[in-house]
Amino acid sequence: MGLRSFLHRLTAPRRGDTTYQANLGVVKLVCVVDQSLKMGKGKIAAQVGHASVKAALQAAEKYPDEMAVWMSSGQQKVVLKAPSSEEIDDLLEAANKDYLPVSVIRDAGRTQIPAGSRTVIAIGPSSESEIDAITGHLKLL
Repeated sequence: MGLRSFLHRLTAPRRGDTTYQANLGVVKLVCVVDQSLKMGKGKIAAQVGHASVKAALQAAEKYPDEMAVWMSSGQQKVVLKAPSSEEIDDLLEAANKDYLPVSVIRDAGRTQIPAGSRTVIAIGPSSESEIDAITGHLKLL
């Protein structure tokens, strides 16, 4: 599938279950940065970018209703910080338990941090209320 077809598929009206989509309410994507890694600002920006793209591509394939609502409502994105990798573990466990879309970004290790370090997780796009139940205690980056 070419890029043009892919973008059309993301933005074209669907014949899906509009009741389900209406019940989603506000849909957002949250990226959570592991602050224990001590990444620079540029590194954080790049890793959040990777997480956002990966989450959107996965949602387009596996969560088309959430993706449709998210795309048609401005693609709300929020970046939060987690103080430790243990906090990231807890978030992943909670998101998986609630069947929320999750994307994990691991660094290649070419610059600031060791290869394989889990830098950012993205939760969503999904219902704001479901995501906030898991991430509501975290602070904005």
